This record gives sequence, C-alpha cells and structure tokens, in this order.
Amino acid sequence: MLWARRPELAEQINREHVNGDYLPAFTLPDQLRATSSLEEAVGNADVLVMAVPSHGYRDVAAQAARYVRPWVPIVSLTKGLEGSSRKRMSEVTRDEMPGHPVAVLTGPNLAKEILIGQPAASVVAIDNVDIAAELQRIFSRPSLRIYTNADVVGCEVGGVVKNVIAIAAGMAEGMGFGDNSRATLITRGLAEMTRLGVAMGGQPATFAGLAGMGDLIATCSSKQSRNNMVGFQLGEGKLISEVLASMTMVAEGVKSSPSVLDLARRHDVEMPITEQMVAVCHQGRPAREALAALMQRSRKSEME
Repeated sequence: MLWARRPELAEQINREHVNGDYLPAFTLPDQLRATSSLEEAVGNADVLVMAVPSHGYRDVAAQAARYVRPWVPIVSLTKGLEGSSRKRMSEVTRDEMPGHPVAVLTGPNLAKEILIGQPAASVVAIDNVDIAAELQRIFSRPSLRIYTNADVVGCEVGGVVKNVIAIAAGMAEGMGFGDNSRATLITRGLAEMTRLGVAMGGQPATFAGLAGMGDLIATCSSKQSRNNMVGFQLGEGKLISEVLASMTMVAEGVKSSPSVLDLARRHDVEMPITEQMVAVCHQGRPAREALAALMQRSRKSEME
C-alpha cells in the first residue's frame, strides 16, 4: 500500500499545507482529461459527482441538468447549505435535477491523506439500497472503505455542522489552549449537531458514526482542515476579513454558520457554539469574548 511505502509524502503534505500550496506532489491519472465544456464532461457520465462549493452549487447543477442523461445518479461531496434557502445540497439537486437519484459522499476524508493511500473510511448516503451498493463498489479502494447509510438528512447535517465546530476548535488552539479544550468543543459540538440533525429528521446513530463524530474529530484536529485553520488564525487575533483574503479555497463553515443557526432557531434547537461562531465570523466579536461567553453559560446537566 502506498501509505506504507511513502512516509516522505506525508511530511511533504504537511509542508505544502503550511506553504499554502495545493497537492503539487501528485500527478493526476493519465485517463483523466480536463475540459471547459460542461456538456462534454457530463453528457456520457454514468455517475455525476458534484464537488462544487455551496454558493455555486445550484447554478452548476442547473447547467449540468441540460446534458446529463436521465436516471444518472448524482453524488454530492459538498458539506454546506444554500445561503438563501437554507437547503441541503441533496435538496438543491432535486430542485434542479428532478428524477435523478441523489446521494451524498461524506466522512473524515482529508484529501491529501486519501491521495497518499492512508487507511480511511467514508459513507455514501442514499435511500435506495441497490444504488447505494453500486456506488459503494465504485468508490471503494484498497485503502478507502465505503459504508452505506440510508440517512441522507443526518449525513448532510453532520457534514455541515462539523465545519462550524471546527472553527471553534481552531480558535481554541490559536489562543494557546490544549487537548482538554479541543475535546470539550468536539463533544459539545457533537451534541449540537445531533440535536439539530434529529430535529430535522436524521437518525441519532448517524451522528455517532463516520458522517458525524468521525468527520468532526478529523476536521477539529487537523491543520489540513480549512475551517480549523480559519479558527486558528482568528484565535491568534486576526480579523475574519484578513483570514479569508489569504485563502485560495472555500471554508464552508464560515458561509454556513448563519444558515445553521437559522435552522436551529426554526427547529427550536439550542446551539451555543454555533451562535458564537456566527458572532465571530459575521458580527466582529473577538474570539476570546466568544469562548468566555461559552464558559460562562448557566450550569446544567450534560443530558439536557
């Protein structure tokens, strides 16, 4: 397996992240061809994978819908919400591509580790057993184990909320706090994620799995996570405008946090970490004030 033979790549990946580069150590497969024609890209596809940031997802889906063949499954990799409608990407896909089966691929899948071939697992979520099994076969690799899950709502909510919590975990690290603080934010963040997901129709068990706790741990703990690094820089005292201006990729947690908080209020769900991340990322609240506000909340049972 590649991960066992090439430990030097792991070190190079860490250096590339620090330097702001994106995967220069890897060569794309010869079979992969780039095209500027959406019709050429999707017209003969047997499966269409959508890896488009949430703010542009609907437009691309609407354009692709003109060319994709009937009944071709659509797989979303996007862990965000549409800002205007608060819809999940599977809902947006159904709006723009009616009649197509819609699946979600999610989990603790930091791209650079997947490319090295380090052992990892992911979840393909769709409520059609036969399509789930075929997508499981297609995406499985010797070092990437794919599980199926019929809970599309829960898997999508997990993928969205974990990005918001990762900003908080990064903030704590940027302020110099250690593992206890990270563990506290991960655990209480999981509680927020589960409350919202269940209120929206997700299954509780989903949030204890790869799409919930697994993705949350990876994103809150890794410097490869864009959302975690946004939080880290905020914790160091930088302004959100400075942080975002320095980035070449999208941190979905920043964009999604107001939508997550709005959904929480619609469903009468308490999400204090999310509330503070909205205050920091969109209302100019200093990171230290946000963390202090979380610590000073009224005493209560962990089971509430």
